[in-house]
Amino acid sequence: MDIALEFVDTYLFDSIYSTLLPVRAPPYNILNGLNSTAVDAKVSSPWEFQPASSMLSFKPGTAAYESQWTRDNIWRQLITLYLITWLVGAAIYFAVSTLSYIFVFDKSTYQHPKFLKNQIKMEIRQAVDAMPWIAVMTVPLFLAEVRGYSKLYDAVEDGPGRWYDFAQFPMFLAFTDFCIYFIHRGLHHPAVYKYLHKAHHKWIMPSPYASVAFHPIDGFMQSLPYHLFPFIFPLQKFAYLALFVFVQIWTVMIHDGEYVANGTILNGAACHTMHHLYFNYNYGQYTTLWDRLLGSYRKPNEELFRRETKMAKEEWAKQAKEMETIVKEVEGEDNRTYDADMETKKAN
Repeated sequence: MDIALEFVDTYLFDSIYSTLLPVRAPPYNILNGLNSTAVDAKVSSPWEFQPASSMLSFKPGTAAYESQWTRDNIWRQLITLYLITWLVGAAIYFAVSTLSYIFVFDKSTYQHPKFLKNQIKMEIRQAVDAMPWIAVMTVPLFLAEVRGYSKLYDAVEDGPGRWYDFAQFPMFLAFTDFCIYFIHRGLHHPAVYKYLHKAHHKWIMPSPYASVAFHPIDGFMQSLPYHLFPFIFPLQKFAYLALFVFVQIWTVMIHDGEYVANGTILNGAACHTMHHLYFNYNYGQYTTLWDRLLGSYRKPNEELFRRETKMAKEEWAKQAKEMETIVKEVEGEDNRTYDADMETKKAN
């Protein structure tokens, strides 16, 4: 995240902070006579530019030295990281979800009996409401990374070795898949489900825009393993940025309704649709491993992989009937449909 911070500071925030909080230059500089703003700014600040990466850096201009809050100021870092987390996260969400909606999402889903009226609008509204609060909970972890408390590294020689530059990717996926399975399953416990995770299960037939449509605490908890990994294991900085983007794309993909993987290994959109429909199956994020080991795996219906039966009314009726039965067993009544109807009325 320090690379992203350096980029936005150089091209945006240095100018903003130097304008809002300019250096209070002394009235007279013994070296240069009366006020020389740029020199005074440098004299008054012990901060010196250190590139976040030896492979890519963004050299600052004079504005970097002209603010009372230099780049290493903790409050400045906290505010800037919050804005990056919120606004860049929102931009990725809208970009990837919209591309998926246009080019991947099967619009026949609108006709499914469990696809709600105005659902797209409600999913976006829930996501937009959640993202600033998810950012609030996430930014302390990014701040700790930027201030050197994580195991993020830059060059190969700074890490465990060349072999690790490749091994870190499957390690990251395995660690986060393991953690998210148990977090997700825990969110289905009756003691917490109705307060946190139930909001996401309004979307029984989700669209790509449901990918971040969570209660904020739910969304943060399921993202937490991604942020914990670099505090436990070494992780190269550019690999971290790439994995961060990959996670955003994957989260959209498992909600896009395009059933490619049949659930043998990957926990793709078909498996995740089983979770939204039938509630207490397929908690995994990337694979079916932990669902298989711990008895929560459900193979996707074969009908989902054939165009002529995927959106057949007979398949829809079967899905809806079983879903309603399971929800009544778990919740006592089909509260998800009731709550979603209330949201629809509010949206209208």
